[in-house]
Amino acid sequence: MSTESLLKLMKDENAEYLDVRFTDPRGKLQHVTVIVDEVDEDFIDGGFMFDGSSIAGWKSIDDSDMKLIFDTDSAYVDPFYAEKTVAVHCSIVEPDTGVAYTRDPRGTAEKAEAYLISSGIGDTSFFGPEAEFFLFDNVKFANTMNKVSFEVDAQDAAWNTDTDYEMGNMGHRPGVKGGYFPVNPIDDAQDIRSEMLSTMKRIGMKVDKHHHEVASCQHELGLVFGSLTKQADEIQKYKYIVHNVAHAYGKSATFMPKPIAGDNGTGMHVNMSIWKDGKPLFAGDKYADLSQEALYFIGGILKHAKALNAFTNPSTNSYKRLIPGFEAPVLRAYSASNRSGCVRIPFAESPKAKRVEARFPDPSANPYLCFAALLMAGIDGIKNKIDPGEASDKDLYDLPAEELAEIPTVCGSLREALDELSKDMDFLTAGDVFTEDQIQGYVDLKMEEVEQYEHTPHPVEYGLYYSC
Repeated sequence: MSTESLLKLMKDENAEYLDVRFTDPRGKLQHVTVIVDEVDEDFIDGGFMFDGSSIAGWKSIDDSDMKLIFDTDSAYVDPFYAEKTVAVHCSIVEPDTGVAYTRDPRGTAEKAEAYLISSGIGDTSFFGPEAEFFLFDNVKFANTMNKVSFEVDAQDAAWNTDTDYEMGNMGHRPGVKGGYFPVNPIDDAQDIRSEMLSTMKRIGMKVDKHHHEVASCQHELGLVFGSLTKQADEIQKYKYIVHNVAHAYGKSATFMPKPIAGDNGTGMHVNMSIWKDGKPLFAGDKYADLSQEALYFIGGILKHAKALNAFTNPSTNSYKRLIPGFEAPVLRAYSASNRSGCVRIPFAESPKAKRVEARFPDPSANPYLCFAALLMAGIDGIKNKIDPGEASDKDLYDLPAEELAEIPTVCGSLREALDELSKDMDFLTAGDVFTEDQIQGYVDLKMEEVEQYEHTPHPVEYGLYYSC
């Protein structure tokens, strides 16, 4: 879409506002709304100035000016605002030079796509994320010096089988780990998920399905794959729509990896492939009909998995899900026949559908940084011919302890992931896709979360130690 096309879209839709959106280092969508009277060709082509010092992990107050550059191709009509509003996603540049701001996550994703082309390996990277989420009816939490607590509830939750309700308890609800694919009335979220998916379709997103997930109150909607930066934009829209449709239904949606104990956590499996000259690079005659390049790509993912964790699993809560011994993708192994390793090759009859699935990421990730880091690890694997070893076609959770001990794992905490990132970043800084300054700023930002988490007493500790 050109500048003229964006202006025409706003005129055709009788838009009153342009919503200017960007993503901060933690992955949260931010925005500022401009009245249509101020929006003309000069406004769009010139970009929008804002104060970068107010965004955590970005500039200091003495050097705070930043400029948003509109990606007119990303424009869509916001489905939630009462006043007609067109939204557009932006990348960030330095206002004096026009050079991409090195700590801008979206800019990093764009640079990763450019680096793939410059490498000669391929010209397009496709990403297909599968982001799960939970829906609750009531959410309460407290973090003060004398109280740390949380409580969530939902009428369809497994723990409410004997709860008294004014209209009676109908009794139909999924049990613990029993939520995968039952029909209504056990699955009572059909209509809300359908509205989420229909809303996505109305704003131009490519979607295909929805269903209840394994855990109580857990759900998933299906996105059709797309190119890296565009698909990161789509994940931001996905989360925005899920949150707002849930809110309209009087429910609360969360993408926390592990909001409740004793049931499955929330993942974001990421399907990836590389194409060159209109042909799929990952189709071949090796294991599971993969090409040698695809196997090297897997080798890069497995080699750099612990550093990748800092971007693919960037919350302290992420490691409540990534726990060895449970059905979590913690083992650095790959397979076409089971889901117990951190990389899987989904079955596909068509060479065009050949892809690699990273199973360890979760939706607390900043999608731009997550996808860019995964691509950079895969490119490093191809460039350096990193052998992923033999595939693990056994059920890895049924292996004898001595065999299991020989398989390396992903990180066990965010602190470990940040330490690993600090030691293993060369594959990310190749081609200046990520910069050392950006990575250090990100580590510093995330260490604030780690220290807050580590310094706060936990309610479980009161049960364990109060009477010691």
